[in-house]
Amino acid sequence: MPDPSPMLASMTGFARHRGEDHGIAWVWEVKSVNGRGLDVRFRLPNGLDAVEPALRDAAQKLIRRGNISAALTVRHDEAASRPTLDPAALDAALALVEQVRARIPDSPAPTAESVLALPGVLRPPAAEEEDEAVQEARRSAIAASFRAAIEALAEARREEGSRIGAVLAAKLDEIEALVTTAEADAATQPAALRDKLTTALQGMLDQVPQLPEERLAQEVALLAARADVREEIDRLHAHIAQARALLAEGALVGRRLDFLTQEFNREANTLCSKAAAPSLTATGLALKAAIEQFREQVQNLE
Repeated sequence: MPDPSPMLASMTGFARHRGEDHGIAWVWEVKSVNGRGLDVRFRLPNGLDAVEPALRDAAQKLIRRGNISAALTVRHDEAASRPTLDPAALDAALALVEQVRARIPDSPAPTAESVLALPGVLRPPAAEEEDEAVQEARRSAIAASFRAAIEALAEARREEGSRIGAVLAAKLDEIEALVTTAEADAATQPAALRDKLTTALQGMLDQVPQLPEERLAQEVALLAARADVREEIDRLHAHIAQARALLAEGALVGRRLDFLTQEFNREANTLCSKAAAPSLTATGLALKAAIEQFREQVQNLE
């Protein structure tokens, strides 16, 4: 079986596959939802437990992450499930009925329903012993049908992954635009900080006039350095580039994108905490909202 295609894949999907062989028909229903790792669970009819290891192996070759539920419903041939008449038993039952009526002449004639209800007249549907070759052929057909179902599930997950990828790419464009805006807003930081410090220091100078001007200049420079967001802006640009590279890589990038989203959040939080200009604060909050929307979509990727 080929390796998974290097495409983005969602962890959610559904597939159904039908089949029939050697007097039985069946339906596979396979669905997957988000999961931290890969968990495959089967619901199989009695007598088919032996095929589960091969089915699990087929699933693991195509799917690497998510909670998979696979249910198999089997229907036997209707003709094989009908009771059949035992002619010898029927003749014996009718002979007994005639013997009884001969001894009890006034007794009513028995109905067909009452005769069929006598033990042994009808043979229950039952269980012809099937040879091992027939049973093995059935198991092989059911396993092949499951492989078709899991391939359809993997394809459905890739289709959903493609849609998620388009949403993530658009969201990265939005994040990049906000980072660029934050870069422009950051240019207003010194003026906003200067205004705040001027007001605060004016009160200090009125109370402590002997405070040296040189010391005041040092404090202003220290606060300005602490409010510098250029490092956060640079890291955010780097994270955007890395996220795009992961999206282009495709397969099995969900965990790495999830970790990268945490780094996005860390930088956005720091940027907001350093913001002195109202415009930068507003941009930082919008950036955090966009990153959270990005994270919600990333949670669905394999």
